Amino acid sequence: MWGCEAPSALIRHNRGMQGDTAGVGMSFAVLGPLDVRRDGQPVEVGGRRLRALLTLLLLDAGRTVSTEALVAGVWDDRPPSGVGNALQALVSRLRATVDRGLVVGGPSGYRLAVSPDQVDLHRFARLAGEGAAALAAGDPGRAAGLLREALGLWRGAPLTHLPDAEVEVARLEGLRIAAAEDRIEAELALGGHADLIPELRLLVAAHPLRERPHGQLMRALYGAGRRVEALAGRLRGGPVRVRRPARGRPLARSGRAPPRDAEGRATRGGNPAVTRGDAQRARPGGAGARPGARAVAARRAPRAGAT
Repeated sequence: MWGCEAPSALIRHNRGMQGDTAGVGMSFAVLGPLDVRRDGQPVEVGGRRLRALLTLLLLDAGRTVSTEALVAGVWDDRPPSGVGNALQALVSRLRATVDRGLVVGGPSGYRLAVSPDQVDLHRFARLAGEGAAALAAGDPGRAAGLLREALGLWRGAPLTHLPDAEVEVARLEGLRIAAAEDRIEAELALGGHADLIPELRLLVAAHPLRERPHGQLMRALYGAGRRVEALAGRLRGGPVRVRRPARGRPLARSGRAPPRDAEGRATRGGNPAVTRGDAQRARPGGAGARPGARAVAARRAPRAGAT
């Protein structure tokens, strides 16, 4: 329903809106509880529906949001009778709260006439995109600074005043995690291995199916001189896809059946030395058998010519 774009698309949108100077001195934040400020002073936005309306307009700051999208977002797809009049009344309340000239009506909907950089969500996307570009260009120092600034805009769960926004929230969280991974990548390139280990452990625990933090944690451990831990993490591997084997046979972490010896027994980790030793110990009279076992085997073996 709402357009939460990837950073590159939002950067293009921001550049296209730089000429819109309405609402100078106003700032809006939705990466956490809704926060509105005029010249640094908080502005109270009272009422659940009024906050939802403002949040919807902020998601597309500077662009028209259709009346249908506003109605669906504010009333959670259960609009009252006479919803057109109800929306107009809500828009009038919003104009009185923020600034009458900021909420611009049109034939298809309403627009919040502010620059996207006045909204923390769009500023985050711009900074995260610039940080990722700097990292790709081989400038980890600049990348780390931009990405720290972007991530510092987050104050908590986003879009808290918008009903049924799970899809948008999940998308924003994905952008935040990707920016955090980019920042960690930049700081690894700058040599900050040991300092990153606690954060990476938390990131791996919180998002076990994301592959990139697993690799970053192993690199951080290795770079910090903790090579045994790094190797242990590599042997354990990253995210594991669990699938049920055919005929109830166990699968290894890689999804393949565990290696087996010549007699069909599963080996211990596929170690050839261990496999050979097990096989020899298992055979009566084998090289790895105990002397007593060889003697018992010899006594039980029939002698040549015996009937």
